[in-house]
Amino acid sequence: MSSTTALSGNLTRDPEIRYTRDGQATTVFGLAVNRRWQDRETREWEESTSFFDVVCWRELAENAALSLTRGMRVVVIGRLEQRTWETEEGERRSKVEVVADDLGTSLRFATADVHRTERAGGLDPEPTAEP
Repeated sequence: MSSTTALSGNLTRDPEIRYTRDGQATTVFGLAVNRRWQDRETREWEESTSFFDVVCWRELAENAALSLTRGMRVVVIGRLEQRTWETEEGERRSKVEVVADDLGTSLRFATADVHRTERAGGLDPEPTAEP
């Protein structure tokens, strides 16, 4: 079963790119999602922040590492995945991460200058010949 989620928040750290043994790019960054609401009884504003680790793969990982920096506001579309491992002391640990299917900068508080990346394998249209 897969659950899709959309998050909008700020990067808590610069994206960190690594490559698997077979050469696939993977990038991880932290995302802080803030929620603000007014208490109906006290009429005071309250705030809560949730923190997520976001994982990107392949071309999305490379583009994220090249484009994003700490503090930027982004929108992440992805799925929740739980990862489980055992520590050196034999303790079992688990963590829920967001595996991004797509992401982009939020235009709510900023503007963006978007550039198409060229890919090998004929996915891009042929370049226009200059006269």
